[in-house]
Amino acid sequence: MNRFMPAKAFLVLALAAFSLGATPVRAAAVHSIADHGAVGDGKTLNTLAIQDTINRCAGAGGGTVLVPGGVFVTGSIFLKQGVNLEIADGGVLRGSQNTNDYPWIHTRIGGFEMKWPAALLNAQSLNNLSITGRGAIDGAGLSWWRRYWETRAQEPDGVDPHFKVPRPRLIHIFGCTNVTVSGLSLSNSPFWTLQLTYCDGVLTSNLTIRNPHWPVHAASSDGIDIDSSCNVIVDGCDVVNDDDGICLKSGRDADGLRVNRPTENVVIRNCRVGYSAAMVAFGSETSGGIRHVRISNCRADDDCSSVVRFKSRMGRGGVVEDILYENIKADNVRSIFSFNMDAHGTTWLPEEFRALPPPDKGTPVFRDITVRSLTAHHAGRAGNIVGLPEIPIQNMTLEKVAMEVEDGFIIRNAPGLHFVDVTLNGKSVDESAER
Repeated sequence: MNRFMPAKAFLVLALAAFSLGATPVRAAAVHSIADHGAVGDGKTLNTLAIQDTINRCAGAGGGTVLVPGGVFVTGSIFLKQGVNLEIADGGVLRGSQNTNDYPWIHTRIGGFEMKWPAALLNAQSLNNLSITGRGAIDGAGLSWWRRYWETRAQEPDGVDPHFKVPRPRLIHIFGCTNVTVSGLSLSNSPFWTLQLTYCDGVLTSNLTIRNPHWPVHAASSDGIDIDSSCNVIVDGCDVVNDDDGICLKSGRDADGLRVNRPTENVVIRNCRVGYSAAMVAFGSETSGGIRHVRISNCRADDDCSSVVRFKSRMGRGGVVEDILYENIKADNVRSIFSFNMDAHGTTWLPEEFRALPPPDKGTPVFRDITVRSLTAHHAGRAGNIVGLPEIPIQNMTLEKVAMEVEDGFIIRNAPGLHFVDVTLNGKSVDESAER
């Protein structure tokens, strides 16, 4: 029997996040970047003018920095305490393609605390922050994607040069509390699109995220990454990208175990994920643990690679537990279930991150997972629920799951897997499958 957080506790969480994040008190002052020298011609570099507007707003006691209609090219900008950002309908922040416009800062990337280029839009250690509007943030990521694939083509033995090709994220919110990100269109991110790291109390709603897979695959273009953060709601977002749509992470290997901060108390609801690596994925960075997650009333379609995705590997550690998928629809997806217990084993790592922890700390655990009321049509495979002998999948339940698929399950090292009213192409699936 799964030990889920009581419904009342999750209701309190949801109401708290909405009351804190959805209606921040906005100061009356509005500072348009156009009034401080920014030019929305799609050519002029506006980094200094936009940052000056933010600094002036903060110095005047706070308020809203407004991006009006126009295309404003910029490098990294940093929000300040008391400053909210609004991008008006027709307004666009577009990323500079010059790597020198993104300063290297201490941050967390790929589960490691390290130096990396700042994001296009950065918020660090702020409270009561809103980033809203009907406008757009465009990362202009094509040159970075090409650089990544060119580097990868030169690597021997299929090594992934993930950390060899530094690329800015679109938005990074780091160590913040009481945050709202709502209404915007986010596109063409050179790397992850929206990353929430070490945050508490975030409402992310009604975002449209688009990172293409043609003419060049937008490598590492996760839509929303919830990284060692708690009390997060993702509501009504529409994601199409070339990596995981919505992803939960908590640090990697020895460095992640050192930090030891979980991702917990997360609600993901009313979202649609199209072409991507997964609708919702857990990992592969699991070192700090991921727990108390509810995913409901979501849809995967348009050749989404997988719907229910878990990934980690030996050496990563962490406990992933108390997870519920409920009322999920899938149509034209490649796979329903995907468990990868040897994820990203060929990724090149900087020397300082290659040491692995002892097995007693580095063995990840997956347990207390329920998928309830899932319906899938025109799917390629039911998929795999496969643990390793060292990482068996514990206490997983599939309940009221109906799948129309071309191929069935692969199940191994999942001794606690239970089927309750599960059908493949109209035929009942019992619990006699190979474990």
